[in-house]
Formats: sequence, C-alpha cells, structure tokens
Amino acid sequence: MKTEELFDIVDENDEVIGSAPRSEVHAKGLRHRAAHIWVFNSKGEVLIQLRSPQKDRHPSTWDSSAAGHVDSGENYDTAAAREVIEELGIRDAGPLREIGYVRACNSTGQEFVKVYQTTHEGPFRPCPVEIDRVRWISPGELEKWMEEKPGEFAPALPYLWNLLRIKDSETTQLD
Repeated sequence: MKTEELFDIVDENDEVIGSAPRSEVHAKGLRHRAAHIWVFNSKGEVLIQLRSPQKDRHPSTWDSSAAGHVDSGENYDTAAAREVIEELGIRDAGPLREIGYVRACNSTGQEFVKVYQTTHEGPFRPCPVEIDRVRWISPGELEKWMEEKPGEFAPALPYLWNLLRIKDSETTQLD
C-alpha cells in the first residue's frame, strides 16, 4: 500500500510551520508549495498535458507541461526536476529556468508556486496515472482556447500563464 504524500504547511510568507498528509492539506485548504514546468520546443510551442481522469483534483483538464507538489523537506528546484521525470519520463530535460513565483491564493489551490521553463523536443513517456495525453500548442492558440473554454483547464494554468505573460510583456516594454 502506497503511503500518502506529506507536504510542508507554510505561512503567508512561504515559511514552513508544520507538515500534514496531502488529504488533510487539501481538505483544510492549508497553504503549501508546488512547482509548474512549461516545456517549449524549438518552434516556440508549449507542451500541455491532459490530467488523468484518476486525479483527485481537476481530473481530465488541461494543465502545465508538468506540475506537482513540493514534498515535505524538499525544495522547489528538486520538486520541479522530479516532476519532469515522473510525469513526462524525460531525464535529459536540460536546465530548468525559474521564470516566476506566485503567492498562494484561491486560483492556485492555496499553493505557493514556482514556475520553470525548459526546452525539449520529446519524445515523452507520460505517466498514465498522472497524464492522459500531451500535446504541443502555440501560445496564441492556447490563450484563445483558455479564453473560449476556461472550464477545460485546471484553474492554476490560465492564472499562472496570464500572470507570467503580463510580466513578460512588462519586461519587454522596459527593455
């Protein structure tokens, strides 16, 4: 029998104040940590995943290329590298570049989130317990789809994407 994951519980400043099993953290809406990774290819397309129908939260919705919780005692960087291997089956993802940090809120399920980006062409070996399928999509097509059919996406995906796209455009304007 698989042991339930243990997550660090964090305060409003993302400082660890305790730990609890996954089910308790989610049931009580406690603040915790997650990592999201966006994989791009050489054409500039982003890989998105359709979450497995077996997932306890947001089953059968589209999400980041890879995403997952930071386990108790683990840091964001280690969790991000682990999730790319566990979910997409790639060990040679190259460097994961941190591109954003988002404070816990309702849209993230009370998760503080670090967002990473990497480039990889595939092939991918999605874990069927985690992922139903993956697909490449252009950023413009993704944005149009999220606008037209927001219910087809896990809540954190459009939230994180839009925050970081705004940040990118602001950065571009300042340069």
